[in-house]
Amino acid sequence: MKQNTIKTSFNLKGTGLHTGQAVNMTVYPAPENHGFKFKRIDIEDAPIISATVDNVVSTNRSTVIGKKDITISTIEHLLAAFVGSSIDNVLIELDASEVPIMDGSSVAFMNAIQKVGIEEQEADRDFLEIEEGFSFIDEATGTEYTVMPSENYDITTLIDFNSVTLGQQYALLSNINDFNTAIAPARTFAFLHEVEQLLDNGLIKGGDLENAVVIVDEVLSESDLARLEQKIGKQGIAIHKGILNTTDLRFSNEPARHKLLDVVGDLALVGRFIKGRIIASKPGHTSNVKLAKKLKAIYLKQRKLRGIPKYDPSKPPVYDAMEIAGMLPHRYPFLLVDKIIEVGEKYVVGIKNITFNENFFMGHFPNNPVMPGVLQMEALAQTGGILALSQVEEAHRWDTYFLKMDNVKFKRKVVPGDTLILKMELLSPIRRGIVHMKGTTYVGNQLASEGELTAQIIKAR
Repeated sequence: MKQNTIKTSFNLKGTGLHTGQAVNMTVYPAPENHGFKFKRIDIEDAPIISATVDNVVSTNRSTVIGKKDITISTIEHLLAAFVGSSIDNVLIELDASEVPIMDGSSVAFMNAIQKVGIEEQEADRDFLEIEEGFSFIDEATGTEYTVMPSENYDITTLIDFNSVTLGQQYALLSNINDFNTAIAPARTFAFLHEVEQLLDNGLIKGGDLENAVVIVDEVLSESDLARLEQKIGKQGIAIHKGILNTTDLRFSNEPARHKLLDVVGDLALVGRFIKGRIIASKPGHTSNVKLAKKLKAIYLKQRKLRGIPKYDPSKPPVYDAMEIAGMLPHRYPFLLVDKIIEVGEKYVVGIKNITFNENFFMGHFPNNPVMPGVLQMEALAQTGGILALSQVEEAHRWDTYFLKMDNVKFKRKVVPGDTLILKMELLSPIRRGIVHMKGTTYVGNQLASEGELTAQIIKAR
């Protein structure tokens, strides 16, 4: 799957939910591997802040990123729209500190993206793939997450606010391609007592009954309604089925769907599209960001280990020891490859099982047996020889000779009981029998040694 950006820029104007400021936002196409970045054009030198979990500075009522004393808040609904539209790279310019709230959902952003269109880019998309399931509980908030492997981005949210009006709700998104119709229209919501408290504290200056669903669990008198009208600045408000609003809910479980929208937006801060199933119970911005940090750490570990071959001893090898002996002129004690488990056009992977009976242990640190580093390089060279010889006829009639070693480094001791994974990759095409390869050895997930090896295959006399 390729990365995507938008075909042309688009502009939206609105109001910041918490600041009440008028906001002019323009979203531009961006190059490959750019990610989501915000630019504050109302500030001198127009600082740019990447939308990554490392830059989150607050999760109080919305997700806020910042750099030094410059912040951008309420980014989650916009980021969710990018993920739901399969967008990887954009630059967002703002002339204020907050993304416009629009109608409290992601619909306006989704519509704008669809209007300008999506452009496929050349670079491949890099995914975070959940390979092993795990659970995460945020003790501070009581939020629980279960994360499991899946081929799709599959999210379930469950909410329970002990509300008579809402009851217990859940929302499900089994395919991110359904985000536009199933999740994007769900508006942000709050309970009446929260709204009054926020208004009293000078917050949600841009909030009104057009961009939020207000839940009412208590019975209000006529005087209470009159007081609210004055506080909110809107006449003729009414309560219908526990909702302080003039419009009906867009979905019977709209609050649960909006919580799912927030999960998608907050987890966009991982910086990679996700392949996995996430079940979130009582999610909120603070806990979502904590999960995003855990997921990013998993991704970074995966990227570090991505080049390490996976060795499954139960799978039959490509070449066993006898077949290797039929290709290489080496014999005990200098045949240092036990089997070949992978062979591609430009790489080969071999295995060497290190036992206490290796003859080199008799004279090399006999009281503290360590495999000599030069023999690790020799094992790599023999593995690389298999790749080179697999491309010629009558492999047993050719010999492989070392020419040089460069940039050789030893990172870890190799001792009896270790299984040495030997990986050789061509750095350039084989010409006139010259083979230039990058070699790496691993014990489990740990790098043991590495180097650039050059050899030549010559027909034996």
